[in-house]
Amino acid sequence: MADSRERAGGRHAGTLPDLSRTDAYDYHLPEGRIARYPVDRRDESRLLVVPRGAGSALAHGRFRDLPHLMAPGDLLVLNESRVLPLRLLGRKPTGARGEVLLLRPLDDGRRRWEALVRPGSKLKPGRILEVSDRLAVRIVDGLPDGGRVVELETSLAVDEALERFGRLPLPPYLEREAEPLDRERYQTVYARVPGSVAAPTAGLHLTPELLATLETEGIEVARVTLHVGPGTFRPVETDRIDAHAMHSESWEVPPEAAEAVARTRRRGGRVWAVGTTVVRTLESAAGPDGSLPPGRGETRLFISPGYRFQVVDALITNFPLPRSTLLMLVAALAGYETIMSAYQEAIRGSYRFYSYGDAMAILPPSRSTSPGPPSPEHGP
Repeated sequence: MADSRERAGGRHAGTLPDLSRTDAYDYHLPEGRIARYPVDRRDESRLLVVPRGAGSALAHGRFRDLPHLMAPGDLLVLNESRVLPLRLLGRKPTGARGEVLLLRPLDDGRRRWEALVRPGSKLKPGRILEVSDRLAVRIVDGLPDGGRVVELETSLAVDEALERFGRLPLPPYLEREAEPLDRERYQTVYARVPGSVAAPTAGLHLTPELLATLETEGIEVARVTLHVGPGTFRPVETDRIDAHAMHSESWEVPPEAAEAVARTRRRGGRVWAVGTTVVRTLESAAGPDGSLPPGRGETRLFISPGYRFQVVDALITNFPLPRSTLLMLVAALAGYETIMSAYQEAIRGSYRFYSYGDAMAILPPSRSTSPGPPSPEHGP
């Protein structure tokens, strides 16, 4: 890995802005920096290494370098949620086009859903959208936030109908329709539990081979689930962050994951979260004493600077949108000045941003050794 001349925390050293204001988390991304397609191989994406501590140098690498950053006895926690093809395009009986984005099921049979519709002025309760001759969507009721309750009408099993006739709901900033490659690449290689509207994108860089290497080197891997909702990537639109209404997402920490965290703590290892969804899962489930019991629930946890982390020591993440709750979470873990300096370094170094973009590793605060051997090709 190649060290950067930029020092973490150096660029924004001095008087901090008011971190309770949303505009403190803004940044300018130059044209063409949003990754509209993934790199050819998942672990070939670039990795900006962000140490925590005064005077620590940022470093540039590739995602395949991750084993060099971790130590035997550490724990890597993954989110197993799988993105469903929940975007349904169809026509009303009049022939007019319409679109339904399913958000979350409202019954065990997964036929009744909370959804967003377009155009909202036309798809009112009682209307039907014909997606195919095997699938229709009936608008059942309106919701206070402008959403809808809808019911799927199909002779097929619901998951089969969605797989056959639904489309992956790619983020709008990709500015393209879903293509065949997205069926594979907009899922993590370990996605197992269907339910997300968007991918937990930090995990898109991991490969089966890299996971096997980590386990061979004594790094334990655990799995939790948080189903990503549509509010995850939305910017905060209030002037002050404490006025933002956080979206609700469902999570589960199985007994195996809770036991893995306890084992890691006993042996002095560090807990690495792959993505902000894993952070929110672990921190939502944690007890007041920092213990992690198994369980499941709904969370509206909003993590911003000043938050005291109970479970997570280190984080693998992509580069989230400006003014987003994800950026606020990352700033809470790494420190505001550190993370804003890292973003400026990534922009100068032509990193790719957002869902299909490059990654960042925020190291544990106790990390003091230089990560990995030098690799000239890893420079910006």
